[in-house]
Amino acid sequence: MSVLFKLNFKYMNVIMNYRILILLSFLLLVPVISQAQTDKKAAELKKLETSVATAKAKVALNERQLAISDSLITAGTQLIAESKTETKAIEAERKKLDKDNAAKQKPLTKLSTSKDKGESSKARADLKALDAQYKLDSKALAARSKDATKKLTTGNSNLTKGKATKKNAKDALKISRAALDAAQAKYDAATNPEEKTSGKNKKKK
Repeated sequence: MSVLFKLNFKYMNVIMNYRILILLSFLLLVPVISQAQTDKKAAELKKLETSVATAKAKVALNERQLAISDSLITAGTQLIAESKTETKAIEAERKKLDKDNAAKQKPLTKLSTSKDKGESSKARADLKALDAQYKLDSKALAARSKDATKKLTTGNSNLTKGKATKKNAKDALKISRAALDAAQAKYDAATNPEEKTSGKNKKKK
């Protein structure tokens, strides 16, 4: 009987020690598992934060591209308007130049055929000077006309480029804003799970 009791007692001690070992192992594993879950959640949050930051940067980039497009359109429209105004002014000045030149040339041409040698000689010299001035004035108008044409070409180029890039920028901005909303929603859901649950409950009601 005594031997049987000793055996049972020994067996119970072994079982008790085994249970203690299991309990200790469990107690040691709980903080490790908990820490691993915490680390995993932190990594997931960091990833979501990065996604939000990337999406915000993309939106900012598309907004800048849209602003540049608007600037090109504004600058192009202004250059075209300035070119048209300048061209109109040049045409008016050219007509006046031709008219004034013809008016001055007529009497001088008549005097250049005068029998009076002094008078005819002076008239021919005046005609020569008049012609030289006319050529200078015409050259100046031609240079202004060339600048106005160049301004018109640049304006049209800016306008065309601005309109094309604006369409692309608007489409890209629409996509990037949608991506930002999605990234922000995922981040908010991860940081405020209770708010997400209450939102679903509100929808069910």
